[in-house]
Amino acid sequence: MLQPTLALILIIILSGCAFTRIKRTKEITYSTDFHQKLNIYAPRSHKQLKPVLVHFYGGNWTSGRKGLYSFFGSRWARKKVVTVIPDYPKSPGATYKEMTIAAAQAIKWTKDNISKYGGNPDEIVVSGHSAGGQLAALVSIDTSYFQALGIANPVKGMILIDPAGLDMYRYMREVDFGPNNSYLQVFGNDSLTWKNASAIFKLHDHMPPILLYTGGRTLPNITLGAQRFVAKTKSYHTELTYKVVKGKKHIPMITQFFNTGNPLYKQIKTFMNKPR
Repeated sequence: MLQPTLALILIIILSGCAFTRIKRTKEITYSTDFHQKLNIYAPRSHKQLKPVLVHFYGGNWTSGRKGLYSFFGSRWARKKVVTVIPDYPKSPGATYKEMTIAAAQAIKWTKDNISKYGGNPDEIVVSGHSAGGQLAALVSIDTSYFQALGIANPVKGMILIDPAGLDMYRYMREVDFGPNNSYLQVFGNDSLTWKNASAIFKLHDHMPPILLYTGGRTLPNITLGAQRFVAKTKSYHTELTYKVVKGKKHIPMITQFFNTGNPLYKQIKTFMNKPR
């Protein structure tokens, strides 16, 4: 049995997070074009509008579903961040462009509706892991997706967690794919399309601030793509912070968020709360 003093310490540590009451609102349709839905995780208290995190999960552009990331949304909600986790169309039924259009629609829906759930529509930060990182970066940087929806870019910052596909042009040129490779279904055979899918070719001076993480033991392609992205971004007037998480492989870069005491939570929340 815990000693009274130790029990009290644990209560104090956890009271600001684990015991925070949250509300989960699921299966909200955000896109009739692609028949896609999203889940929202929010603190029950709406006394003050909270910052908003829209997260796109990974899955190699072919798999994944929002329900698997309830742990991520719930933990962020307990840390007083309203979290939106959308599904998006997958290959082979969709290309990267349709996925990115859906991502833009999810963010627009969030901008238009999140205040009903206690989120601040003027404090939307977008995050993504792996393939979701490619979508998060592209939709946040290439303003044509929001222009097509008739709105200004509502993204105030992006958090890229071991992102894949920041430079699909280089990757597609260097790898010898077979005719039925899934990447060809997502990104096609045309080099111009590969560039249009690559956030590294869409950089400009008015991008939202970027917080980018890669694992110290992640896939070499992700490390190289991130390094090239960081180097090229330095030519623009954009705030960028790049951190390598020592010892982490690709999948543990997202599963580490099971641990509510993981230091990335504090780093990300500091980034989100920074005045801009």
